[in-house]
Parts: sequence; structure tokens; C-alpha cells
Amino acid sequence: MRLKSIILLVFVIGFCIKIQAQTTAVPDKMQWWADAKFGMFIHWGLFSQTAGYWDGHKAKGSEHFMIYERIPLTEYAKIANDFNPVKFNADKWVLTAKNAGLKYIVITSKHHDGFAMFDSPSSNYNIKMRTPYAKDPMKELVDACHKHGIKFGFYYSLGRDWEDPDVPTNWPTKGGRSNLVDFPNEDGKVFNKYFERKVKPQIKELLTQYGAIDIIWFDTPELISLAESKELLTLINTIQPNCIVNSRVGNNLGDYKVLEQEIVKGKQSALWESCITMSKNWGYIKYDSVYKSPELMVRQLLEIVSKGGNLLLNIGPTALGEITQPAIDRFTMIGKWMATNSEGIYGTRTWKVDGEILEKAPVTIENGKNEIDNTMKDAENDATSKTIIPEVRFLSKGNDLYAFVCSFRDKRLFIKTLSANTNLPIKNIFLIGSKQSVKWKQTSEGLTIDMPSFAVPEIPIVGFKIVF
Repeated sequence: MRLKSIILLVFVIGFCIKIQAQTTAVPDKMQWWADAKFGMFIHWGLFSQTAGYWDGHKAKGSEHFMIYERIPLTEYAKIANDFNPVKFNADKWVLTAKNAGLKYIVITSKHHDGFAMFDSPSSNYNIKMRTPYAKDPMKELVDACHKHGIKFGFYYSLGRDWEDPDVPTNWPTKGGRSNLVDFPNEDGKVFNKYFERKVKPQIKELLTQYGAIDIIWFDTPELISLAESKELLTLINTIQPNCIVNSRVGNNLGDYKVLEQEIVKGKQSALWESCITMSKNWGYIKYDSVYKSPELMVRQLLEIVSKGGNLLLNIGPTALGEITQPAIDRFTMIGKWMATNSEGIYGTRTWKVDGEILEKAPVTIENGKNEIDNTMKDAENDATSKTIIPEVRFLSKGNDLYAFVCSFRDKRLFIKTLSANTNLPIKNIFLIGSKQSVKWKQTSEGLTIDMPSFAVPEIPIVGFKIVF
């Protein structure tokens, strides 16, 4: 009997290891982030006012047009004279995110143009001092996030600032993203002067003026030194030790890795996040009509989460402070889908396999092409696939498996990965968000599921909970 008990114990341990998540331990302060999976990225600033135009024509570089159009700082700064977001409603923004199933918000507190979208005592180049709006919208937004239970983060452009004279850059070449119109002497720029004069004071302001801040999301580390990256992390951890920081603090530091407009090829053991635009651009461009479909965005969410990452989905509100109607329409559809299926997303971890492409099913490409053809890698740099392939995405929670069937419209589903030969005997299968029974059969060839007749909603992605 003792031998049989030992054999049984070994089998059970091996079985549990086989079906549980294949990730490394998550640090305590990262637990909420690792469970959240889905966040809203907001690009909002002076560039929203011009809406993609400059001097009567479509501006080069979209929200980076100050550099591409070679506009002097004094001329660019005049945009602030007209920036008055009187329709900004923090509660509406936050509830749009919450109702769509997003768990955190990250917004541009200062983009590359150097203009602070918050009350910054250390620099009068800010929304409160320079615009007719004369208020701090960040205060209202943080308060709304705290009220509605949404985590909050500040984006901060670290290695690019076109208002400061001491910010050299080295991408794609020396001075390639520097303000050479106002400050042409690239060799005379000393990054540490900017670091001490502007970066550190403003990071202190962001961490002391608004209560709890959950994320500092840096961008473009450029020429920051290792010592300065470490000093910045120490500063943040000293003021708000629970605040997490992304890898763009520079020098391979930070709590999680960031990918921009791309998705990794396979599962990752380290924590990572992909920031992807909902439309073609990061900031508001009036003529931008290329928005991803809700189906494609949910597919991208599932692909990212099945590979161990988070999706930070970007929108660009208007200069008046409104989320565009195409974005609202898509968030509404995503919210309906998440209300039914979020059980299989929040708090999950990767499984031994991230997905399976389904055979003998049609493949389509959204907008007729797989990648946006462009040369401006600062702005229109979306390299994510637009291909709609019928597939299954796998996620685990405890000893249960969640299988999301994407873009599959046949009546009978066949999944090779879940064959009886895998030593994963299935006990039962449930359709997420429904009490209707599911007909299924597991054989040595694979798992067959009869798809319920109502299982194709507006977003044709169906979730199943599989109990072993």
C-alpha cells in the first residue's frame, strides 16, 4: 500500500506541474499588474490641438511633427494659446476604460515636445501656466481612477525633450531625435544638466502631488547613464516603494519589459507588455480612419496574455478632451465580450502551449494588408499582424485550463493539443459565461467540441473552461 501511495503521489505532482502555469515567480508589488492583463494607454498633448496638420497641410511625423517639420520652439509653444480641453471629463474617461474591462491607465504627463500636461512648479512650460484651460487635468484623472478602482500610471519621455537645451539623442543617428533648430550644438549638450534641472524635479512632482501612483512608464531612455537610471529608480522607490517602473528607465533595469507595436513570437518567462495603437497613430489625427476591429484587438489581447504579457491599448483623445467615437464604439463591444469572458483572462498565467492554429479554416487579412507600409518609425510603426487566423489560445488558472477559440465559425471544433495521449484526462468543459452544457469527446487524436449555436457573439471568440 505504501508503494502504491508513493506512485500515486508522484503521478499527482507530475500532473499538476504539467497543467499549471509555466512562468517564474511574480514579485509581490507586480502581482496586481500580472493579474490585470489589460490597460489603456493615452497620448494627449499639444499635438492633439493641431490634429495632424501644420501650416495648412498634413504634418510630417504626426504627434512628432515639431521635429519633422523643423518648427522653432517659440512657434510650437504658441499652440498652447489655443489648447482648452473644456469637454474633458475624467470620470467618463475612466469609466470608458473600466466598462471595457481595462484595469489600468497610463497617460502622457510629458511627451517628447517637453510640454507638461500637469501642474509642474519646476517648469512653467505646462498646461496650467500656458493654456486658457489653466487647470491640472491629471489631478482629476488620478482622483477618478482612485474612485473607480483603476490603477494609474504616468508616461514620461525620458531621453527626448525638445524644450530643454541639454538633451542629446543617438537614434537613429547622432542627434537624430534632438531639437537641432533651437539647440544645434549637439556636442555641447550635457544630459545630466537636463536630468537634474527637469527630470528629477518633475518625477518628484508626479509622485508627491497626486497620491498613490502605480506606474511610472518611461519612454526613449536614449543617452541616460547607468548611474542615472539607478538614481531615478532609487528616487521613485524612496517616495513610492509600491510604484512599478518599466524597462525604458534604461540600461536593462526596471520591473518589466516593453515592446512597442509588436508581439513576441513565443512564450516569455519574464514579465512584459506590448503597447499597441487602436488606430494608426498614437496621438489624435483628425484624418486617421484606420481603426482595428474589436475582433482583432481581442485576438491580440489573447495572444499577448497567452505568451505571458499585458496589452496596453492606446488611444488619442481630441484637443477638447473627448475620446473619439470610433474608439468608444470599439471599447463598448470589447466591454460586452469581456463581461462574459474575463474570468479566463484576469489572474491567469501561461500554459505549456500558448496556442494552436486550427486546420481547414479560412484566413482573412484586416484592411487588406498585413503591415502598414511607412518610413516614419516614430509614429506609424505598427508591425502587429492583421491576419485573422482561426486559432485557439490557452491560459491557465490553478489547475484549470481556459481555451479561447478565435474566429472559428464551424459547428464542430477539433483541438489536437488536448488529445488523450497528453495524459491530461478531461473531467468536464464549460462555456464561459453560460450554464449551457457542452458536448465534447476526448480521443487519442484530439478533443472534439460541438460548438453551441449561440456561441458566436459580435466578436467571434468563444471561451471554454476545461476541468481536468
